[in-house]
Amino acid sequence: MPARKYAGIYENLRMRIVSGEFPLQTTLPSEYALTAEFSCSRNTVRRAIARLAEEGYVQSVHGKGVVVLYSRGQKRLSTTRLLSFRESAELLHIPYRTEVIRFDCFCIGEEDAVLTGFPVGSEIFKISRIRYVNGEALCVEHNGFLKSVVGDLTREIAEQSVYDYIEKVTGETIVTNRRKFTVELADETDRRYLDLGAYNCVAMVSAHTYNADGVMFEYSEIRYRPDKFEFSTGARRQKN
Repeated sequence: MPARKYAGIYENLRMRIVSGEFPLQTTLPSEYALTAEFSCSRNTVRRAIARLAEEGYVQSVHGKGVVVLYSRGQKRLSTTRLLSFRESAELLHIPYRTEVIRFDCFCIGEEDAVLTGFPVGSEIFKISRIRYVNGEALCVEHNGFLKSVVGDLTREIAEQSVYDYIEKVTGETIVTNRRKFTVELADETDRRYLDLGAYNCVAMVSAHTYNADGVMFEYSEIRYRPDKFEFSTGARRQKN
């Protein structure tokens, strides 16, 4: 079965879980019902459910079925799925907006190459944006996009969704990224836009993002107010 079929089933079920169609602690329809609904094999359904389990949405319970672990009260932007800011906010039905405070283009020097991972001499778009959720400045986001991959970005595109533009206009496929979580001293931009109050630090997520050809086309640093940042993950205990 093509990967697109399995991915479509996964996304369909995930959206129904998030929307509340399948509430917390209820069970998903049986494998038989899902294979009939999606006109697919049981193996395809199992792959979709396995991915939901890996991401913490569900858990298979012997004698009961696939139990939903997600609660609609979990109003947090995802750091475990590769979503754009707009996709995350719209998924959770949270009011949002983006303010672009920097947009320019320059060539990577040796110092920037060490920090970002872009080759020396690469031409990139440097974008800084303030992300607002429910009227509050959630984070300052600094992005570097490789011009040879993303094409002709504009400030207007940056105010909407760069990922949407990359996928729908340039035809690039965004595949994966590597993330690092750290706590950093607040800089002048953080203090200006994030209303840090008594805090002197920010929670930072830095990431390298790759396309289907394995080319790193984005380096980003997202700097959150400490009281607005939450990172959660899950782990499964397995005995040898």
